[in-house]
Amino acid sequence: MGEKLVVVGQGYVGLPLAMQAVEAGFEVVGIDVDPWRVKRLNAGESYVEDISDDQLTAAQQSGRYLASADYTDAENFDICVITVPTPLAEGAPDLRYIASAGQSIAPFVRPGATVILESTTYPGTTEEYLLPLLEEGSGLRAPEDFHLGYSPERIDPGNTRWRLENTPKVVSGIDETSLKSVQNFYGRVVREVVPVSSLQVAELCKLLENTFRHVNIALVNELAVFAGQLGIDVWEAIDAASTKPFGYMRFTPGPGVGGHCLPIDPSYLSWKVKRSLGHNFRFVELANDINDHMPDHVVHRLTLALNQRRKPINGSRVLVLGLAYKKNAGDCRESPAIEVARALSKLGAHVRAADPHVNDFHLPSCVELVEAGRAELAHADAVVVLTDHDCFDYELVEQASAFVFDTRNRCRGANVERL
Repeated sequence: MGEKLVVVGQGYVGLPLAMQAVEAGFEVVGIDVDPWRVKRLNAGESYVEDISDDQLTAAQQSGRYLASADYTDAENFDICVITVPTPLAEGAPDLRYIASAGQSIAPFVRPGATVILESTTYPGTTEEYLLPLLEEGSGLRAPEDFHLGYSPERIDPGNTRWRLENTPKVVSGIDETSLKSVQNFYGRVVREVVPVSSLQVAELCKLLENTFRHVNIALVNELAVFAGQLGIDVWEAIDAASTKPFGYMRFTPGPGVGGHCLPIDPSYLSWKVKRSLGHNFRFVELANDINDHMPDHVVHRLTLALNQRRKPINGSRVLVLGLAYKKNAGDCRESPAIEVARALSKLGAHVRAADPHVNDFHLPSCVELVEAGRAELAHADAVVVLTDHDCFDYELVEQASAFVFDTRNRCRGANVERL
């Protein structure tokens, strides 16, 4: 038998890792505390977009993949990777899922085993928080008895170009032997491994990546607000700036930021700086403020646009295109589009939404899910493009709609107003 890998968490990070490890020859147990997920996985039904049913079925038929909610199936593991969520609770890091995973896997840690954390978190978490849980529950010590490492996840759901296997993987260890073990593992499942000198460097690396995006999105969002007030086409300016072959990276405005990472990860870094150094991370706090207010700005712009057409927002029929927080991502619960829809409903608008990537289960009661057909478009007082899913027929949107407010720069025409 091959080496036994346990992946704790079978979401958009853990499941692709489990599938890739099966292909690399590992015996994989995917632990998830959600019985619904485990049942679907063992039935060959994938709920993660990047993993097809066929790929999941092939992994099961190989005899090297088992989904389980029972940690006893982790017994005798060689490597364990923890890929659980790290949300915020009242602005502070919420590490309860890491704690639960660490406490649950600890009794099965044996001499020579390797435990790796992939969950995004503040520098120091792996060594100061996870390590004591593992040592207490196992009776062993690291690095003397077992190896410990951190490797930030870089999964971009729906990205068909950059996937787990061809995205460089940053790795770290609590000591040189641990680093070697972590490096050897990922070297078998991805094409390029990037070792760094410490756990803290790897933890900071992930926060830097997402804070960079968060701050630059805030910059271009605020620029869009002021450009609109100055009567300047911000999209044309962005296109022009993007022709510069050096010293510039393209970012585009939108109705806010959403998802599992951007609204959360920079706050982990800000919290750590405040707690450890007593300073405010001003860039992060400013970016949070700007991005958090973009849904309100979208509602304000739409209200002004309808007023100019002699239509009050109260009683208007508004069709929202795109609720998921990004292209091809089905979860809309962290989406700024939901905030826009709720705000419009509170103002008295009749809000309908089209998004084939979500279902009624994820929707607030104030929003009715519909299809963006010609009749639906024609009956709307305003069509608002909030997420530019490629599945929408934007030419039809332009032709059939009386008025389009486009926050994503996908539509053109005399009846279109862009953010």
